[in-house]
Amino acid sequence: MIVVTGAAGFIGSCMISRLNQDNFNYIIAVDDFSFPEKNKNLEGKNIQEKVEREEFFNWLEQNHEEVEFIFHMGARTNTAEFDVELLNHLNLEYTKKMWKACCDYQIPLVYASSAATYGLGEHGYEDSEEIIYDLEPLNPYGVSKNDFDKWAMQQEEKPFFWAGLKFFNVYGPNEYHKGRMASVILHAFRQISDTNGMKLFRSHNPEFKDGEQTRDFVYVKDVVEVMMFLMHHRKNSGLYNLGTGKGRTFLDLTTNTFKAMNVEENISFVDTPEDIRDKYQYFTEANMDKLKGIGYSRPFHTLEEGVEDYVKNYLLDGKYY
Repeated sequence: MIVVTGAAGFIGSCMISRLNQDNFNYIIAVDDFSFPEKNKNLEGKNIQEKVEREEFFNWLEQNHEEVEFIFHMGARTNTAEFDVELLNHLNLEYTKKMWKACCDYQIPLVYASSAATYGLGEHGYEDSEEIIYDLEPLNPYGVSKNDFDKWAMQQEEKPFFWAGLKFFNVYGPNEYHKGRMASVILHAFRQISDTNGMKLFRSHNPEFKDGEQTRDFVYVKDVVEVMMFLMHHRKNSGLYNLGTGKGRTFLDLTTNTFKAMNVEENISFVDTPEDIRDKYQYFTEANMDKLKGIGYSRPFHTLEEGVEDYVKNYLLDGKYY
């Protein structure tokens, strides 16, 4: 049995699909299943059992001998969430319980960290475990993720294999439910569909021209391939960046979305909302040397390839992965 938490969410549901492709069909899907829109991500997938998030540890106590791997993707991922108590419960305390259970039952663990831990990138984007104590995340979500990474590093007892994945800007199918937190590609697709145009945030940093704010956009199909690799690899525990290693501009992203939709490019700019302006990242780019150093050699989709596949094979027909 393989456990996937956050199973009905974006990355979790894509991971189940990828596992199914390799005939891993005894999947335990863990989530809060009270959101019908999100549950559409699980339709047609091979799942052995659905377990409610708050019941999971009771279930694990009874069934741990059958569990061979846990992908803990479940989290409160809203970067605009300011309910610190909720973030501490879902992102910190729940993950501590998961870690301890994996130690007790000798289950390997991959969990979701985040590039939000890097803040403005003052200390770079290297997935060194030494710098996590110096990082200054820009929002409570990033703080909750970094707090767990720091806690994990301090533990004498660790799962025999574990990896914390610092996801950069993940995009791709199965994010229809994410609302404001969906990728800019999905927002662009919807806005272009409605208006034949796309509005991007204007730059308020003199070092960057409008639209040249840069992110490391990584396609979710690449994310799940890395997770499959780690499931089979099961050594070299640690924190790992998960981006492409190549930052691209929002103009690049939007231009490619217009192209994939076969719509004439029409881009304009609006001011970045003041409530996020002082917490806005202008550049992110993952240093991917650590993951490559343990033997991961599969090439990542370029932004052009990822956007084209996402738009043409999923968004245009509202399909799921």
